Amino acid sequence: MTVGDRVSESRYRLGIDIGGTFTDAVLADERGALWTFKVLSTPPDLGGGFMDAADRAMAAAEIDHALAGLFHATTVATNAIIEGKTARVALVVTTGFRDILEIARQIRPDLYDLMRDKPTPLIPRELVLEVDERIGPRGEVMLPLNEASVEDAASRLAASGVEAVVICLLHSYVNPAHEQAAGRIFTERLAGVDISLSSEIWPEFREYFRASTAILNAAVRPVVRRYIDTIQAGLAQRGLPGDFWIMQSGGGVMTAEVAKRLPIQIIESGPAAGLIAAAFLGNALGWRNVVSLDIGGTTAKVGLIRNGQPTMTYEYEVGAIAAAGGGRSRASGYPIRTPVLDLVEIGAGGGALAWLDSGGALRVGPQSAGASPGPASYGRGGTQPTLTDANVVLGRIDPHRFLGGAMPLDADAAHRAIETVAGPLGRGVTDAAQGIVEIADATMIRALRLVTVQRGYDPRNFVLVAFGGAGPLHANALAASLGFPTVVIPPNPGVLSAVGLLQAKIQYVESVTAVVPLSAIGRPQIVARFRPLERSARRALTGQGVAAKKIALLRFVDLRFKGQSYELSIPVSDAKHHDVTAHLRGRFLEEHERSYGHASLSEQIEVVNWKVFAVAESEASSLIERAPERDGGRIEPVSNRSVRLGGHLVTIPTFERDDLRSGDVVHGPAVIAEMDATTFVHEGFRAVLDGWANIVIEADRVEGTS
Repeated sequence: MTVGDRVSESRYRLGIDIGGTFTDAVLADERGALWTFKVLSTPPDLGGGFMDAADRAMAAAEIDHALAGLFHATTVATNAIIEGKTARVALVVTTGFRDILEIARQIRPDLYDLMRDKPTPLIPRELVLEVDERIGPRGEVMLPLNEASVEDAASRLAASGVEAVVICLLHSYVNPAHEQAAGRIFTERLAGVDISLSSEIWPEFREYFRASTAILNAAVRPVVRRYIDTIQAGLAQRGLPGDFWIMQSGGGVMTAEVAKRLPIQIIESGPAAGLIAAAFLGNALGWRNVVSLDIGGTTAKVGLIRNGQPTMTYEYEVGAIAAAGGGRSRASGYPIRTPVLDLVEIGAGGGALAWLDSGGALRVGPQSAGASPGPASYGRGGTQPTLTDANVVLGRIDPHRFLGGAMPLDADAAHRAIETVAGPLGRGVTDAAQGIVEIADATMIRALRLVTVQRGYDPRNFVLVAFGGAGPLHANALAASLGFPTVVIPPNPGVLSAVGLLQAKIQYVESVTAVVPLSAIGRPQIVARFRPLERSARRALTGQGVAAKKIALLRFVDLRFKGQSYELSIPVSDAKHHDVTAHLRGRFLEEHERSYGHASLSEQIEVVNWKVFAVAESEASSLIERAPERDGGRIEPVSNRSVRLGGHLVTIPTFERDDLRSGDVVHGPAVIAEMDATTFVHEGFRAVLDGWANIVIEADRVEGTS
């Protein structure tokens, strides 16, 4: 549907996803009709890009305040941590644990790199203060809280200029009484200072992880609060509701007001939306096993969907450095213990910079040109070569049709930028551009291998769903290298993350640590453990305006063999299994075997953490429509252009995606262009538009190729 068509008088939902280069907006009515928009992001004031996208959407659809819901994905919290623009925070700990942040964990990012430093603690040691108290692992008070030591710590911090204080006392996850008492004293003594209790942010054991999670939450809370307040002020000026929904790292959405209190839950807000969209598409069309490939302007993100569900992790590190294998290097970032969709993110987006290292070798990323100045071909002052510039030089991107012609690219500037690395390499510009693309592809292949082969999954059993502005451009080559049999390019691939915002469920998570032997509990004990978590989670969603009858509760336990350092999260079924303990044991052994290649039948199993997800379906329509049928004739290319293939310039056809009809076949090599992305079909492959308007790329056997 074109943006010029006026929408009918119905309920509209707007999703806005701010990326490192572009801000994407999708407007949908209750019938599932979509209007899509892309504007350049506006760092450092990302709220400007948000309002630009909102204004364009509202004006094009000729509506003013009739939004049924506004959904947003943002990287503002992550950016604040990576850029060091966080609040000044102090930490209060149990006496004897002042060095908790320096000690961290007994692992290094690289086992054999003895010179590599750990991340600098977010809180300097002089702002880590001790108070006298001690609670044991079963919640018993071993040493009462010395309120005088708390008063002394508050006095010392009064003149320190801190914006927030985090209180993380030993074993507060099982008994928060001392944290609560200390919190009341700090609140009284430090007016205007934000006080956070680790037992309220994430009440699980392992004090370093709990402290890190609470510290990061406190550090970005003022930043996120200011950002949301700015957006709410802009919405109010336009007569729009001020409370909107923000994507969480775990794939659900929460209100903006809750996000102000728990910004740690939106650390991976933007990338999560794309994985949710891929899962929604896969489930709607019967693809239960999917790998998502989201290549945007700054990063490439890869996720895995198994049996219709995106994989989740509780061991995420903010600001972690990309490892050689394509993932993140452990202990190179700041750990958090909230639910995060398990995504591998690497600096290989369209804006990834090409550069020469000290040995004269060509590298690509992880640094990015971002939105300002952007790739050289954007004509906004950028002079360094990027992956986008390389694709322009190779002819894969038509500079005159970028963003549907709304943003023509400067091909000459792209050539000049590539020359800066081609000259020192002693290669031609097109050879250097080809090298940039191949290096970027190799990095993405490593990321794809990490979420599949290295975790025991065969790519041949998965569908690769590619999206983002650059995803369709690279997907065919990546799939061929790893053996994915099918590549799917969904409609509106360049803004699919914004589409995912409209499909996400409302979600809230409650978690607590209670270590007990699995063999010592049965259904009554399990019900009793979950009941307070369920009440709290349900109350949190009703507090966000969700009707109680729409809330579903999902229960999980984290299990481990006794003495292990890591756990596996196992869903707890309802009354389907009379012997729930035996069922959980069987599921754990199966998952342990799959994850680690072994499982002991004799070792004792422990329940460690208890989690409840309260979820409510959003009011989104399917957002999937039938593709139009062809009324006679066959698809014809709109033009032909020269593209560099295998060391030679080859003239290949270009097709417009809007011209394709259900069943149309495009044989590679060919280019399929649309407003927000370009699909490149390689030789030996064919692209077919299926009945739901997806471009499906598979090996071309029609003309005898294999």
